[in-house]
Amino acid sequence: MKEYGLIGHPLGHSFSRAFFTEKFEKEHIEALYLNFDIPDVAMLQNIVLEHPDLVGLNCTIPYKESVIPLLDEVSPEALEIGAVNVIKIQRNDDSPEGVVGNGVRLLGYNTDIIGFSQSISPLLQEWHRHALVLGTGGAAKAVCLGLSRLGLECTSVSRKSGDGCLAYQDLTPETIRDFKVVVNCTPVGMFPHVDEAPSIPYEALTPDHVLYDLVYNPEETVFLRRGREAGAVVKNGMDMLRLQALAGWDIWTK
Repeated sequence: MKEYGLIGHPLGHSFSRAFFTEKFEKEHIEALYLNFDIPDVAMLQNIVLEHPDLVGLNCTIPYKESVIPLLDEVSPEALEIGAVNVIKIQRNDDSPEGVVGNGVRLLGYNTDIIGFSQSISPLLQEWHRHALVLGTGGAAKAVCLGLSRLGLECTSVSRKSGDGCLAYQDLTPETIRDFKVVVNCTPVGMFPHVDEAPSIPYEALTPDHVLYDLVYNPEETVFLRRGREAGAVVKNGMDMLRLQALAGWDIWTK
């Protein structure tokens, strides 16, 4: 029986495992989806060798960037983003020796950009030309590339300014009025810290704004609630997760 799985740490309640287990049951696919909560990304090689039926992996925090040196090939898109969230495992005794050995090759891809772009695209209007992206991690890099391909100029926001990034203390009501799209790529507001929210001037939000939160638990974060109360269009990250998971399935099976 083919196996698929997720590497990360800590995993907690895994969207991926629940999503694919339900998919397998509904579509009568004989496969298993396993969680691999590993404290060191180098353990990937042992997992691949110890599970000979494993043909695909999702990769989540904190390993989306650090997994890249452990892969044999990385797609140009994932290299541009600097992060991998899907790994395809090729097993062929006749293939050249890969990083793992034993005829195994690990191929890295990024489907976050697909899921995010398809999810936010229906919300965008002609006046959405500039976006603030909160966070600078692997998911934020995918979001920035997705927005740029949709024709928006992106500015990242981090705890400290520099290298083209704004700091949260730099954000003024005027900034928010200029940036009509705000995407939260940080875990701020995620369960169990549901009373927290990124520090932005919410009072400057308008019905012309789009607020998108990659967090999906809770369904409505404080970030989204305050945007909704200001009349902004809001959306959480569940649709993005579903779309990126389906794109990963296509990579594993086609």
